[in-house]
Amino acid sequence: MKSPFRYMVVGALSLLVISCGSNGDKQVETERVENVKVMALDQVRLDREINVSTTLEGYETVNIAPSLTGSIEHIYVEVGAQVKAGDLLVRMDQNQLNTTKLTFANLSIDYERVKALSETGTVSRQAYDQAKLAYEQTRESLDFLTSNTFVKAPIRGVISAKNYEAGELYGGTPILTLTQTHQLKALVSIPESYVPSIKEGMQMEVTSDIYPNQTFPAVIEIVYPTIDANTHTFQAKVKIANGDNKLRPGMYVRTSIIVGEVNAIMVPYQSVLKLTGSNERYVFVAENGVAKRVRIAMGKRVNDLVEVISEDLAIGDHLVTVGQARLVEGVKLNVIK
Repeated sequence: MKSPFRYMVVGALSLLVISCGSNGDKQVETERVENVKVMALDQVRLDREINVSTTLEGYETVNIAPSLTGSIEHIYVEVGAQVKAGDLLVRMDQNQLNTTKLTFANLSIDYERVKALSETGTVSRQAYDQAKLAYEQTRESLDFLTSNTFVKAPIRGVISAKNYEAGELYGGTPILTLTQTHQLKALVSIPESYVPSIKEGMQMEVTSDIYPNQTFPAVIEIVYPTIDANTHTFQAKVKIANGDNKLRPGMYVRTSIIVGEVNAIMVPYQSVLKLTGSNERYVFVAENGVAKRVRIAMGKRVNDLVEVISEDLAIGDHLVTVGQARLVEGVKLNVIK
């Protein structure tokens, strides 16, 4: 005979098993939904610019170095002096020049006398030719000594270096350095993809952090014909007007040139996120009610807007502009006004 207590235990265990299974089937996970604001993407016409940093140089620099050695009698300028072409800068020792002046004066008299006699047939043609050669050679020597004794500025500019004082013996180091500052130049390296776009005569702008609210006009003077195989860039020589002398040789500047217009997608700068620990940039778009992460490259920035470039973005896509920092790929979205 089976005990009634045994049936009671078995029945209780059966109820317990059924009860546990029933509770497991009722587990429900709360679904995550994020509130966001979005904007529809659209195209705008945007000037395509090339921005390159460079260092300014004097448009032309001349070393004042006479072709004569000897003592320096006088230097007429100091560093920083503005000079014009033809201004006297240095006077060298005049002994050799004065000797040549006397020789030339005597040869001039002899040449005029022989020339007159030659016209009457009194002297031979050989004597005339010799007198003329001596006269012309000495005149050339006199011109050479004059220009190298009284040294004048060949260009307009500013004295940027002075290496001697009056009375010192001039060796080989330039006495002065003359640099043009009323106009400057710079070499800029441009990506090779812009070879078809860059032409001589194109206008540019130059900016400096020292003058944050001012631009300086410039022009491309020379486009160099070769490409650097290592950097895949080519160089262009830029000429910058600097009549007010605000810019200085050696100054670090930024150059920009517009090479045409393009259709671009501009978005609020704060809608672009950066992946921690890298330079990767991305945005979120709302697609079928969920967040989709799209990797982008940034282009030109204009005030609070930035150009975004990606093959995965299209006109009409809904970009998340508020709440994007809380999103992950695939999370459901509740778009609010």
